[in-house]
Amino acid sequence: MEILASIPSPGTSEVHLGPLPLRGYALCIIIGVFVAIWLGGKRWVARGGQPGTVADIAVWAVPFGLVGARLYHVITDYQLYFGEDRDWVNAFKIWDGGIGIWGAIAGGAVGAWIACRRRGIPLPAFADAVAPGIAFAQAIGRWGNWFNQELYGKPTDLPWALEIDNGIDVGTFHPTFLYESLWCVGVGVLVILADRRFKLGHGRAFALYVAAYTAGRFWTEYLRIDEAHEVLGLRLNNWTSIVVFLAAVAYLVISAKRRPGREEIVEPRAEEEQAGADADTDTDTSGGDGDADTAKEGDGEKEPAAKGRVGLAKGDNGEPGDGTDKAGATSTS
Repeated sequence: MEILASIPSPGTSEVHLGPLPLRGYALCIIIGVFVAIWLGGKRWVARGGQPGTVADIAVWAVPFGLVGARLYHVITDYQLYFGEDRDWVNAFKIWDGGIGIWGAIAGGAVGAWIACRRRGIPLPAFADAVAPGIAFAQAIGRWGNWFNQELYGKPTDLPWALEIDNGIDVGTFHPTFLYESLWCVGVGVLVILADRRFKLGHGRAFALYVAAYTAGRFWTEYLRIDEAHEVLGLRLNNWTSIVVFLAAVAYLVISAKRRPGREEIVEPRAEEEQAGADADTDTDTSGGDGDADTAKEGDGEKEPAAKGRVGLAKGDNGEPGDGTDKAGATSTS
């Protein structure tokens, strides 16, 4: 059947920033990370945290996440790097593509946990703040698969079919990168709206993101035709999606019963600084009132003396034969 329309693949996997060549895959990841940090920072401050905290924690979370993502990919697709006629050195070439979101989340969580522990921040509250940003980062990062012409779905002649000519497959296929990208945008919006409506706390916004993402990932994974390990007729990532989805839903239900509501304090340091600022304000205010009271008391002491002088003046200038005014006598005795 003749294809009415299709999505072209890029002629190159590199983007040139002036004279500097940059892998499109890496560019998508970098942009996604910045979006996640920016949005996470805004949400963290809105929850009562300090500006800059999310960026500081990202210094730990991002490297751990990248290492975890690559490890997951290499372990689950080890035949690509350690099989016959394979070069194991390619396992370190992350710029050529090949990372696993499951490893990225697990590794990033470890890095974030270390950083949060150092600052006395509850990890669930931090996870809630960054959850939508992670979803949007995934939506951007998926376009790296488009640059690399990888992880596409089954052949199709739909108008939005993806053109592939990568030396392995030639034709038009389901653009699973696009499906997952759009799904992740929807997940991010869902988490923001649900959090605004229900005031999700104690990690429940993050759990909602995980549950929603894995539901869509099961579908896109089912469409893919790249080589993968299978268990009972399903790809390994399909089983991972099922297990993680069930765990996220269970956490949502149990957490809502055991710890309803939302954390009141998410960053002790921010609370301490606010308390110190309030104390300084109270001190300044009380000091001003004290001076005013002193001034009033001083005025009160002066007032009787003034009356006494007035009385003395009357006594000195009394009528002849009236004698000295009592008030005046008292003042001079």
